[in-house]
Amino acid sequence: MANIGSGAVSIGQTSGSRIPFTAYDAGWVVLCIGMAIGSGVVFMPLQMGIKGFWTSAAALGISYPAVHYLSNLYIRSLSASGECKDYTGIITEYLGKNWGMLMSAAYFLTLTKGMLAYAATITHDSASYLQVFGVTQQSLASTAWFPLCIIGVMVAIASRGERLLFKVSGPLIVVKLSIVLILGLSMMPYWNLGNVNFLAPDGALSFVRDVLVSLPFAVFSIVYIQILNPMNVAFRKVESDPAVATYRALRASKYAYIILVVSVLFFAFSFLFSITADEARYAVSQNISALALAARVIPGDTVKLLSTTLNIVAILSAFLGIYLGFHDALKGIVLNVADRFMTRGTTFDRLLPFGIAIASTLMLTGWVVANISSMALLQWSTPAFGIVSCLIPCYLVWRVPALKKFRAQSVLFVAFTGVLLCISPLFKLLEH
Repeated sequence: MANIGSGAVSIGQTSGSRIPFTAYDAGWVVLCIGMAIGSGVVFMPLQMGIKGFWTSAAALGISYPAVHYLSNLYIRSLSASGECKDYTGIITEYLGKNWGMLMSAAYFLTLTKGMLAYAATITHDSASYLQVFGVTQQSLASTAWFPLCIIGVMVAIASRGERLLFKVSGPLIVVKLSIVLILGLSMMPYWNLGNVNFLAPDGALSFVRDVLVSLPFAVFSIVYIQILNPMNVAFRKVESDPAVATYRALRASKYAYIILVVSVLFFAFSFLFSITADEARYAVSQNISALALAARVIPGDTVKLLSTTLNIVAILSAFLGIYLGFHDALKGIVLNVADRFMTRGTTFDRLLPFGIAIASTLMLTGWVVANISSMALLQWSTPAFGIVSCLIPCYLVWRVPALKKFRAQSVLFVAFTGVLLCISPLFKLLEH
């Protein structure tokens, strides 16, 4: 198990044969892409439109390398555990039950943020589209039955497991990725450099403030860490050699990252050149996504049709993807608590997924009815993500002797990014 970190090298040297890239690997690449594109197309273009070119470029320059290093570190550190299982179990193995409970709670909060944001976006955007296309006179988002029906169906699909998600999400994500590129091209006739603010904020402090405030949006535009542990566990279940399983997980992550960087950046900058800062501020005030905004303000049926289709497909597939990690985190917390007070039986384990599905549906519906801003949620919950996704893996590398082999300068960069994410909300208070 100690050689997992170098598994890709030792496999190639001993067998001389390349590990095949199967349809199962491709399915996880697709799910990683689906997990990331949802947040990227919903939030980042609006923030770029508000803050301008140079602030956005600086935030992206910090975030994208950090996401690459972070994903690799996350997979390697979790794979090195003796028994690759849910996040809580792995942290418990490394640091003990109490630490496992504390860290799994933070992990759960991070994933809950994503679930809440996607649930709200699904409801509000679908209601917005029904109005735009004349199906309804008023928004259905304020009702209780509309979000309950939509979220209930989504949770029911997502809770059926990865194999069904491959069948349901796979085609959706392929369509989504294609539309991202087509939509970016379709918006090119509406490019106008006059829409873009190329002036840096006045003073170094203002520039640093705006970069740090924009940092969460840049990170979340391509991050898919929420699905890495479920993917890691899945490869360990189908692959007898842990080193091979880790190699396959790392390879799937690398392919997803490359595809995301190219496609998301092209779409985001195409949007930036097509939408004014005032229009971006309007979308934020109305709690609607960049794509719903594009359907409203850019003339022509092509952009409206593509943006509508992409928004629906993107958010649905991202919701399905993040539910795997959310279920994993909530299950870990429940089991951690239950094992302290009782001896679990087969009935408990069988009913637990149903209980999680029902609780998730009710919680998400209540959040949507409360109508709290999704962008505000993303910004203020960033410290939890910085701790769980950046600082904890780095801490494990320095704390756990078995992970010593992963120490490198890239780990320090990930830790630095985690600190920036933790303090980012403080700089939000300094905005005028």
